Amino acid sequence: MEVARTAYPFPMDYGDYLQLDALLAAQTTVTGEHDELLFIVIHQATELWLKLSVHEIASACADVAADDLRAAFKTLSRVARIQAHMIQAWEILATMTPFDYANFRESLGASSGFQSFQYRQLEFLLGAKDAKMLAMHEAGSARHGDLEAILEAPSLYDQALRLLARRGFAIPAERLKRNWREPYEASPAVEAAWLKVYRNTGDHWDLYELGEKLVDLEYRLQQWRFTHMKTVERIIGFKRGTGGSDGVSYLVKALDRKLFPELLTLRTAM
Repeated sequence: MEVARTAYPFPMDYGDYLQLDALLAAQTTVTGEHDELLFIVIHQATELWLKLSVHEIASACADVAADDLRAAFKTLSRVARIQAHMIQAWEILATMTPFDYANFRESLGASSGFQSFQYRQLEFLLGAKDAKMLAMHEAGSARHGDLEAILEAPSLYDQALRLLARRGFAIPAERLKRNWREPYEASPAVEAAWLKVYRNTGDHWDLYELGEKLVDLEYRLQQWRFTHMKTVERIIGFKRGTGGSDGVSYLVKALDRKLFPELLTLRTAM
């Protein structure tokens, strides 16, 4: 989407194009504690990477729906590299000690990364649907509307299963037309379909590559979740989160969520 730019009496330069004045003015600390700037920068940078990830995965969903796997592979490979940056960001934040964080933690009020609407967009696009999360955003707001739209649409994995069906694989009808607001549940028939792909890669190479791209996506997301959990554990232990979440306990539970279950279980069956 093009954004209207202010007319300048001189050619637009690097700072103008990137709107650096506005961007660099957004890191406003409230306590003056040294490590508060680190905390803000890490989270703002993560939100920017999430914005790009949502953009790319939404594009991949459309590409898979259009049978354009080459385009989907390009965007999913890009997301994998974005995820590597996001994982590394926790390593930087982990240089902050419990004492450093305690000096400004109370100033965060009820704010929490748990409230990130872009992270929820990412989860919904990948199939981790949970309608209860809509309640965290005001009904009628743009954020609520955006999440609602993604919640009601097929996820990336749903589009992959539709593609398998179009290619002649026996995908159960209830997996092709269902309530998209609900999280996906594993199916033995879907596992059998993927097994045919994985056992005959020469005949189904692009579908095999799609499966592995999805596995890589989930693998890196789990790395991100694990590193997030260990960073939080290192800094605040088992205290409750600032936004009222269960903190480390909630993050541990997130590690058990499987986005593309049959792509993992088929490995045992092979």
